[in-house]
Amino acid sequence: MKNETILKKIGIASFIMMASVFASRVIGVFREMTIAGVGGINAGVDAYQIAFILPEILNHIVASGFLSITFIPIFAHYLSSNKKKEGYRVFSIILNGFGLLLLGFIMVTMIWAPRFVNLLAPGINDPGTFALAVKMTRIIIPAQFFFFAGGLLMAVQFANEKFFIPALAPLIYNISIILGGLVLGPFMGMEGFAWGVLAGAFVGNFALQVMGAKKLGARYYPILCFTHPDLIRYVQLTLPLMIGLTMTFSTEILLKFFGSYLPSGSIAAMNYALRVMFIIVGLFGQAIGVASYPFMAKLARQGNIFELNRLLNKTLKFIFLVIPFCVLFIVLSREIVTILFQRGQFDAQATMVTTGILPFFMVGAFAFSAQNIVSRGYYAIQNTLFPAIFTTLCVLFSLPVIFLFMKIMGAKGVALGLSLSVIIQAFILFECWNKKSLNSEKKEVYQFFLKMIPISLMMGIILFITASGLRLFIDPATLLGSLAIAGLIGIEFLFLFFLTGSVLNIPEILIFYENIYKRIFPWLKKRLKKQMKKSQ
Repeated sequence: MKNETILKKIGIASFIMMASVFASRVIGVFREMTIAGVGGINAGVDAYQIAFILPEILNHIVASGFLSITFIPIFAHYLSSNKKKEGYRVFSIILNGFGLLLLGFIMVTMIWAPRFVNLLAPGINDPGTFALAVKMTRIIIPAQFFFFAGGLLMAVQFANEKFFIPALAPLIYNISIILGGLVLGPFMGMEGFAWGVLAGAFVGNFALQVMGAKKLGARYYPILCFTHPDLIRYVQLTLPLMIGLTMTFSTEILLKFFGSYLPSGSIAAMNYALRVMFIIVGLFGQAIGVASYPFMAKLARQGNIFELNRLLNKTLKFIFLVIPFCVLFIVLSREIVTILFQRGQFDAQATMVTTGILPFFMVGAFAFSAQNIVSRGYYAIQNTLFPAIFTTLCVLFSLPVIFLFMKIMGAKGVALGLSLSVIIQAFILFECWNKKSLNSEKKEVYQFFLKMIPISLMMGIILFITASGLRLFIDPATLLGSLAIAGLIGIEFLFLFFLTGSVLNIPEILIFYENIYKRIFPWLKKRLKKQMKKSQ
């Protein structure tokens, strides 16, 4: 398959996934807004966040989040060989074997939940917070089975290059959490959100995906075969992911672990800031990563490492467009937090605390996105061991750094330590990939990154000066004031970003505008094409 054809298909798939991720992030923001309105940054929200630690670890142990990575290459082989029936037998064997194992883990963790919560959040001393965290942990844990089974069903659809129904899963999941909080919150408080998590996992991640897989003719067989060669292969690919610590996974855990030693509400404030950062990571890293991976896997299976490198390099250059957006979010930190969260129990003091943390997370946003893409390069060649060992070592080495920054800067230090860790991890992982794959065009990636840094800084200075001036005439403490400042600075940013791409002839920026803004402003289409021809 030619690289241009692959890129075109990735573009279509990326649009679907990016639209899904964007909608999911928007709904996710409304979810966090609802939580903030109900709980603010108090102990109840801390307990709710702590309740996710054990379920997330359980999810990680069965590698639910990596099913599309480990299962797609195996299942795609059967599709390309016209052996669908055998492919669905392997699907059933994996679902049954790991599903039973997961159900066993769920029972054990529900029984011993108090001990696990005490182990994973040792700094919690308030009995009421601890009891609430244990109760909500037991509600959320069963959802992991639906995530696992649904993950396999989504992988079947991804392998068939079907993205729409899987793209609906996070939307339904987040809507269910919001409804759980709004409907049950007045009676149960934060516990209502926990019931929303369970309902959303069942409806969006499981029931809907069963329907999607059935449309493709998926079959289920009630069989177990622990000696099947593809099950063994699946375990070999998945085991490193089970025991490895990815930075995205560890960020969630470490934030709550270290946050348990900080004043009440610190976990909640850091989580709100992290969710804002993940809006950017989701749009650039997750959407493009999910959409590009099936095509990476095909190139790897064909042994076409040269084209795989080209695809990876081009993808990373688009990922680095996140840097100017991060600068925009840093400049507008106060306005963003005010707009999103300041209402109900989330008062002005909570806004200031969260605003102080957000910039330290935004520093690492590009690295979270880039690391997501580079890791998929390894997964495409079915090398899950090296990134698992490497990322685990990085996480372990980062612990004293995060602890040191926490002692000096509190919650801000935890955010900065996590960001620095993922930045170092992303660059070293990419350099290891370059040596392994003989990536001859890596220099272009580094050059593009180095080009985006000064561009982003200059844009940031201009935006900061403008924002400071606007704050003298518009009150940023009010919702309308924040909306006005954010809107004006956003328009200025879009103009500066386009102007930079045009003057400096940066194709990636022009393509970004062509793919998105031509649908909003059709008159830009001809001008963008002219600029593209000049830059080539």
